[in-house]
Amino acid sequence: MMNLSPTEMDRLVIFNAAQMARRNMSLGIKLSHPEAVAYLTDEVMTAARRDLPYAEIRDMAGRLLTTDDVEPGVAQMIPLIYIECLFAEGTKVMALFEPIGPGEAEIADGLVPGEIIAGDGDIESFADLPAITIDVVNTGDRDVQVRSHTHFFEVNRALRFDRAAAWGMKVDRPAGAGVRFEPGVVKSVRLVPIAGDRVVRGQAGLVNGPLDAPAAKDAALERARARGYLGA
Repeated sequence: MMNLSPTEMDRLVIFNAAQMARRNMSLGIKLSHPEAVAYLTDEVMTAARRDLPYAEIRDMAGRLLTTDDVEPGVAQMIPLIYIECLFAEGTKVMALFEPIGPGEAEIADGLVPGEIIAGDGDIESFADLPAITIDVVNTGDRDVQVRSHTHFFEVNRALRFDRAAAWGMKVDRPAGAGVRFEPGVVKSVRLVPIAGDRVVRGQAGLVNGPLDAPAAKDAALERARARGYLGA
């Protein structure tokens, strides 16, 4: 008797749907929305199990399907796929933005949905924001990844750095990107202020309110110390 966890059952469902998608593609049948998602997901998860590099998998995924392979409108229905992948060093989330590219028919007609025609020169993110650089060391026994939207003050308690200096800051990375901290390695990271209304809720629960409220920083530092956050 084979006992399967819910995650393993989900993986089997994805695989079976992906196999149906492959069968349909071999017969020249255009894929539906579920078939396209299953096919992309299965290919990415299999590549992760093969321990291919993260960037190589993401590049490969963007070349698997075009609008020639799917039913009309399916590409527009899949602007983003989040896939939880099992790599040799642990689980990572991969984000595929607009994974179904334009097909030959669209390119020939000059119709490329979502096409961005950029101007000349480089675009610098957060160019006008004051930035700081701090040293961070991961005292834990596994990698820690911090995404671009995270209030850096509240990141994993095993990361040792000057948390007071990181108050109200985020990593200087575009949306969806991040920084990975390997165990025992000192890494310098550039931080920029969180913009907008500067209200942080959830995350580690150290703030749950406006960053610029009176005494908010002192109260959050006290909570961090009480909960064992290094560097507080």
